[in-house]
Order: sequence, then structure tokens, then C-alpha cells
Amino acid sequence: MAAPPAPAAEGSPQPEPHAPEPGPGSAKRGREDSRAGRLSFCTKVCYGIGGVPNQIASSATAFYLQLFLLDIAQIPAAQVSLVLFGGKVSGAAADPVAGFFINRSQRTGSGRLMPWVLGCTPFIALAYFFLWFLPPFTSLRGLWYTTFYCLFQALATFFQVPYTALTMLLTPCPRERDSATAYRMTAEMAGTLMGATVHGLIVSGAHRPHRCEATATPGPVTVSPNAARLYCIAAAVVVVTYPVCISLLCLGVKERPDPSAPASGPGLSFLAGLSLTTRHPPYLKLVISFLFISAAVQVEQSYLVLFCTHASQLHDHVQGLVLTILVSAVLSTPLWEWVLQRFGKKTSAFGIFAMVPFAILLAAVPTAPVAYVVAFVSGVSIAVSLLLPWSMLPDVVDDFQLQHRHGPGLETIFYSSYVFFTKLSGACALGISTLSLEFSGYKAGVCKQAEEVVVTLKVLIGAVPTCMILAGLCILMVGSTPKTPSRDASSRLSLRRRTSYSLA
Repeated sequence: MAAPPAPAAEGSPQPEPHAPEPGPGSAKRGREDSRAGRLSFCTKVCYGIGGVPNQIASSATAFYLQLFLLDIAQIPAAQVSLVLFGGKVSGAAADPVAGFFINRSQRTGSGRLMPWVLGCTPFIALAYFFLWFLPPFTSLRGLWYTTFYCLFQALATFFQVPYTALTMLLTPCPRERDSATAYRMTAEMAGTLMGATVHGLIVSGAHRPHRCEATATPGPVTVSPNAARLYCIAAAVVVVTYPVCISLLCLGVKERPDPSAPASGPGLSFLAGLSLTTRHPPYLKLVISFLFISAAVQVEQSYLVLFCTHASQLHDHVQGLVLTILVSAVLSTPLWEWVLQRFGKKTSAFGIFAMVPFAILLAAVPTAPVAYVVAFVSGVSIAVSLLLPWSMLPDVVDDFQLQHRHGPGLETIFYSSYVFFTKLSGACALGISTLSLEFSGYKAGVCKQAEEVVVTLKVLIGAVPTCMILAGLCILMVGSTPKTPSRDASSRLSLRRRTSYSLA
């Protein structure tokens, strides 16, 4: 017996009074729609490649920007805190702005989202290059790097919001969306690996330990022109990946019209849509939980190189540890996609917990064998922490659209506001933690830091991510699970998704 239709949300259009009952003909049409919604292997690969440049650049900044600002640009830790906080906040503030303008943009011959991706690409590349350029003046370096880091984060947001929201417009089939998301995450993990590897190998000569051993005075080490040149070369190599990868994205991916758009009507305004989405319970639960989890991952990445350089005898293993984290993350991403499909998304979230005991172990026993084990496990946990929210977001969008049948563009609001909140949490976490280095007595460019700085770095690499991950997992696991709206003829495609995160 067919289940009665779910009551419509207040203010939303009522369903048709006489929806046709599913029968053999509708099952045949469903199979035809499923075949029509299938994405080719080439499309998925090209879609994944499109996100590689941003991840290469983000990986390099996540692991090495803080070290560059402190030891090469030799900016005081308090100013570095402002640079990181200001950049992250600008990226976060750009998310609702990007969602607003993208929501109001008209569809062109290449789509509604793709023009934004193309238009932002050259400006991101320029901002990224000047972020690693060492200006000849010293008094205003803090302002220089704050300006270009803010530009880079804001422009990267205007690129990333339409690019990630494009998942909803590739195909109406939820299973194919999950598959495209897996391809994207795998390619982005590979980009993250490339960014840290290429950048790290090029600039490794700028951070050799013998620079300190050969210094007789306890003061700061003089920055050689070669060190600044190495960072510029690394930045130029990353910049080249933007036009190459975006060209493949445009050639291999075709944006389809929004399948959730009604036949008529312009849809909701951005502010009205934002008000509705931020009051949707599954979305709130997802966002709040990953506020803590994503901030923990950002803190772990940002302080790993500093911890190895100044709080342990692992400075010779920095490149190897970064590679171990990223290789394990890349290799485990397809495995986690299988786990998501087999055991459900809520169950898979327990994989993030594996980072907790190992982060504490690294802070307590900072030896090379322990560090490599911790790096491997951390990479596996980071993979699921990155894959999980982007796999859950389409579920949230589908669930919302079943209750609020409005016009096109709401997917950009969901994606932009999610990135806004996660970036804002990362900005607060990195800003406060970097400021703690200033209070503990961190001195830019010195060979040996004070004991208080060493203790602070151990807390930042161990206790801080642990508390954040535990808080995020508790919010994700505890709490009511919303009921699945009943099936009707107009929403069967959205309800084909099967997930234990019952948004259903």
C-alpha cells in the first residue's frame, strides 16, 4: 500500500491532488531516467580535475604559509595571527556574497555556474603568486601579506562555491552525484598531495638545519635571497596548474539545467533562501558538527611543520611526514567512498575519531617512528573528514527541496553558507592559536625557541584538535534524526538516495 503524502511545509506550494500511482510504466521510465542521468568516466575525471589547482594552492598554504611568514618574511607572531585570521574571515565573508551573486546570475550558453569558475581563475593565480613574494620593504610586510591572503581566500571562494555546487547540476541521479563527489574528492586529495610535495621539495633548501648550526649568535638567522627565490619558483609552478586544469574542466563537463527548478517562477531571493536553509534541522546539525571537525583538521595541518621544526627533532622528516599524511589520505578516499555506500555516512564518521589518540601520542612521544604512524592514521582520518560533509550536503539539499519546493539556486546557498561557517571556525581557531605563540614568546627566525613555545606547540598539535574532534562527533552522533518525507511522483529521484544519515 502506498504511503500517504507528507504534509507540505508552511508556506510551500501544495502537491498535486491526484498524483499518478507508480506502476510498470513508471518503473520503466525510472530505469530510462537512471540511464539518462549516468555520467561518463571522462566527465567525472574532468570534473575532479577542475578542483585540483585550488587544492594544490590550499595545501601549500595550509602546511607552509605560517612557516614562511614567521621564518622567511620574519613577521611577528601577532601579525601572522592577523594575516591568517583576516584571510580566513575574508574567505568566509565571500561565501554568502558569492552565493548571493551566483543565485541572481542568469544562465548563459556555458551554464549558470561555469562562468564564475572561468572568470575567477586568472585573478586567483595572480593573488597566489604575490602571496609568496618577498617585497623589498620590511615595515609593511604584514599589510602586504594580509592584502594578498585576503584576496586569495575571497577569490578562491568565488571559484569553489560554484564549482562544488556544480555537483547538483551534473545529473539528477543521486548515486551518480555521490560517484562524481568521490571522483572530485580523490582528485582534490591528489592535488593536495601534489601541492605539499612540489612546494615542499622546492622550498626545502630554505629551511635546512645547518643554517642554525652555522650561526654563532643566538639572534635571528638572516634570510638569504635564495630562500625567497625558492618560494617564488614554487608559487609559479602552482600558478601554471590553473589554466591547464580549468581548460580540461570546461572541455569535459557540461552543466545541465537545475533539475529541482519548477516549470515557472523565479524562485526565492537569496536572503529568503538563506533564512530557510539555516533553519533546516539536518543542515544545522551537519554544519555545527563540522565546524569543530574542520577547524581541528586545519589546526593539525598548520602546526605540523612548526611542531617538527621547533618542538621536536623531526625537522629532517617534515617532507616525509607531510607526504605520508597526504598519500594515506589519497589512497583511503576510494575506500571511504565504499564504506559510505556499504555502511552509511553516519557510521563512517567514526573514522574521524582515529585521529584523536594518535594526535596525543605525537605530542607525548615525538619520535620519528611514532610520527610516521601518526601521519598515516591522520591521513586516513582527514580523508573521511573531507569526504563526509560533501557527500552529506546533497542529501540535505534533496531533503530540503522535498519540504520547500522553490525555484533554482538554493544549492549555491547551501554550499556557500556551509563553507562560510567552516572557514569562520577555521579563522577563529588559527587566529587564536597563532596569537598564543606570541604570548608564549615565539621569536621569528631564531634557531631555538623558548620552552614555553615548545609546550604551546605540543598543546596545539595534540590537545586542541582532540577536543574539537570529540565535540564535533558528539554533535553529529547525538541529536534527533529527521523523518523521511513520503514518496510522491514529483520527488522520486531525490528519494533514491539511501543513507544511514537518515535525512532523511
